Amino acid sequence: MLIYLHVPYCDSKCHYCSFNTYVDKFETQSQYMEALYQQLSFELGRFDVKPKSVETLFIGGGTPSTVSPEIYAPIFELLYPYLKENAEITTEANPNSATQEWLEGMKDLGVNRVSFGVQSFNAQKLKDLNRAHNPQQAKDAIHHAKTLGFEHLSLDLIYNYQGDSRTLLLHDIEEAFSLPIDHISAYELTIEDGTKFSSTPEVRQENEDLAFFVTDEIEKRGFKAYEISNFGTYQSRHNKGYWELKNYIGAGAGAVGFLNDRRYYPQTDIESYVANPLNITEEPLSADELLTEKIFLGLRSTVGVQKSLLSQKMIQKANNLCEKKKLQCNDTHYYNDNFFLSDELALYILG
Repeated sequence: MLIYLHVPYCDSKCHYCSFNTYVDKFETQSQYMEALYQQLSFELGRFDVKPKSVETLFIGGGTPSTVSPEIYAPIFELLYPYLKENAEITTEANPNSATQEWLEGMKDLGVNRVSFGVQSFNAQKLKDLNRAHNPQQAKDAIHHAKTLGFEHLSLDLIYNYQGDSRTLLLHDIEEAFSLPIDHISAYELTIEDGTKFSSTPEVRQENEDLAFFVTDEIEKRGFKAYEISNFGTYQSRHNKGYWELKNYIGAGAGAVGFLNDRRYYPQTDIESYVANPLNITEEPLSADELLTEKIFLGLRSTVGVQKSLLSQKMIQKANNLCEKKKLQCNDTHYYNDNFFLSDELALYILG
């Protein structure tokens, strides 16, 4: 069992961001967290969550570091009895708002992993993406977190923005590896409808070679890819839980929950969510839809695809891919070595 909490507040709206976030409405934070508490209380019952059964808790956004630890405290008090002894407890954070005081407060609450939204160590690129920090702030925040004793630290990088080159990205990677981290998420820039960049889609480069370059440079430094965008000597248990299609509570405006064969969508508007956090839309999923998800998720990660889930026709196709060295297989699973081909391989098996 996993739990995801969505914090929709941000200091600034990144030009590529399509998440449900707000750069205003900060005055609603206390009410919002009370609504989050109410939804979580309900979901713990709906999901029949047993004490000491929650493997991971992930606080995402938005920018969780825009909300003070004191406001998080009641949420943690509610969840403490349900968390396993060794639960992975992650918060996302932006370098400009993850002050030493904020980091210390979150560690006192039990957070043991921080994922920093760095994106680049190039000052001009950060400005172009409308990030609210500079390269030095990113380095300082990560060093502060290490000094405070957080067990696991991660950072995000973005590539294939216009002007990205091997030289620029190599500098980003080298700067990242000079820091005390055990995980990197490296995302290719995508242009989503409704974002600032949607009016200038040319800012996204179509350079497949850079994707392989980024992967190779990260892996040669000892961080193994365990999903198309994630690398580390430590593998996030929360991330892997999604790819294994484990049940997860999604609490907050714009979050998504999943239980067995259906998804749950709370309202996205902050005011509407605060007014009624239990107004949650359900989406049933068919057996075919669940199988499709398991194939796509399994092939884009080291989770793989369980043979027993597949029809005989699908097994024949997968075996054909194994013969052509496009997939690896053992007695129980199919595995994909080239995550960049995961969608094509999944579509072939399903076709």
